[in-house]
Amino acid sequence: MNASKNKCLLHICCVGCGAYVAEVLKEDHDVTLYFYNPSIWPVSEYELRRREALNISKDLDLPLLEGDYVHKAWLAKVKGLEQEPEKGRRCHVCYEDRLRATAAKATELNIEYFTTTLTVSPHKDAAKIFELGEKIAAEFGLKCIARDFKKKDGFKKACDLSHELGLYRQDYCGCEYSMRN
Repeated sequence: MNASKNKCLLHICCVGCGAYVAEVLKEDHDVTLYFYNPSIWPVSEYELRRREALNISKDLDLPLLEGDYVHKAWLAKVKGLEQEPEKGRRCHVCYEDRLRATAAKATELNIEYFTTTLTVSPHKDAAKIFELGEKIAAEFGLKCIARDFKKKDGFKKACDLSHELGLYRQDYCGCEYSMRN
């Protein structure tokens, strides 16, 4: 790691978006990837994304940490919100869960900055992610990088980089409820 750069823990969900965001962040930060995604279902999809995360961490020469896959606990958190649309309250609970876990891991590792790849997707509510990230950062005494990575053609660039690197790109967000959208 470069001592002159601030360390950043980057929550990644899908590797296509993760690779692009990691490349952007590497310009100013020493990036560690954090794969924590208890919402992903089925397990085979989770494992596929996890393997891709391992591969891209090697390709980008970035460390990768993995959180626990606690899908049943995630289901309990979103109970009663199963019918919510994409970007709805169920997603807000999911954003908060992943950001909170990322902040906790950053604190454990003495990493001052954290962020997520979630904002690269046009299907995610970036304003809500920023609101939650700032709240959680304040609770943990950290700094959240509130950057909308889809801006300046970020989503297109993420897709292009995924194609260039031969990365898997899923056709739904990850949870069983998002499969219907």
